[in-house]
Amino acid sequence: GNTQSKGIYLADFDSATGTLSQPELVAEYRNPGFLALHPTKPLLYACGQPNNEFPDKSNSVAAWSIGEKHKLEFLGEASAGGRGACHIAIDSTGRTAAIANYGDGSFSTIRLGEDGVPGAVATLIQSKGSGPNKQRQDGPHAHGVYFDKANKHLFMPDLGLDKVLVHPFDAATSKLGDALAPLETKPGAGPRHMAFSPDEKHAYVINELDNTVLAASYADGKFTPIGTSPTLPDDFKEWNTTSEIEVHPDGKFVYASNRGHNSIVVFARNVETGALTFVQHAPSGGKTPRHFKIDPTGKWLLCAHQDSHTISVLKLDPETGKLGEPSNTVSSPSPICLIFSK
Repeated sequence: GNTQSKGIYLADFDSATGTLSQPELVAEYRNPGFLALHPTKPLLYACGQPNNEFPDKSNSVAAWSIGEKHKLEFLGEASAGGRGACHIAIDSTGRTAAIANYGDGSFSTIRLGEDGVPGAVATLIQSKGSGPNKQRQDGPHAHGVYFDKANKHLFMPDLGLDKVLVHPFDAATSKLGDALAPLETKPGAGPRHMAFSPDEKHAYVINELDNTVLAASYADGKFTPIGTSPTLPDDFKEWNTTSEIEVHPDGKFVYASNRGHNSIVVFARNVETGALTFVQHAPSGGKTPRHFKIDPTGKWLLCAHQDSHTISVLKLDPETGKLGEPSNTVSSPSPICLIFSK
């Protein structure tokens, strides 16, 4: 979030040419932290600061309907249950929103109405603990929320605890069960976000503080670590924190972003073992690549640069995984999340 942004912006993307139009404001919303789409209905969700402050000073989860020409109409908002909401996910039934609250280290599930409008908090869990990095790990800092394909578990990377927390999830009630065994990173790693392979047999966690990707095998709520891969060249010693991670739609490559080095690192993925092999460091095309998204065709990567206020388009070779030079760059105020709407 940054005051330069006024909310949610819309741009048209041509997957045949890689051309991105100039983003235009379609919904005012204070400091949106992240976006998510409803699985079946034309609805968009965001977490951020509420239009009208809640008594407990919590952030909000807000919903819009997507109309003709992708215009947004505000439907309503409800409390996210905590402060510093930074990530949101919608379950496959479209009746639950999960929120990661970075500020106070809590995470929550919110019941969504039949119409998709956010309602009451179903479960709010306040994590406890800290990590060895006193500056960044003074307490819990929930940074991501992810449902599994079976819709039976919720995963939360917590940057402050060096863990990906795991809870059973009941879609009928939107409630979370007692914690299962977490996936633990190295002390001080600072797990931020994660991504699964298309077959969900492997998970990849981007560690913000030690600039690594942790690979793990996954089955039915249980993770087994495979190994870690550095996101930076050996000779790069300047400041850097990682930000986003995504598995290519065909499952053969994994991409992660470096803020400081201002690059996208590309790994080839062994689809059997899940192990990663370095392929490329590609310039992201701007300053502080906070987020990126591979387009549905798998042939382009769009990168949002928070500090140069730009979105760049990188051509992606689906055969080699390699990225081309950034092109078709457009200006956008402090972009921090990209999402493709059909």
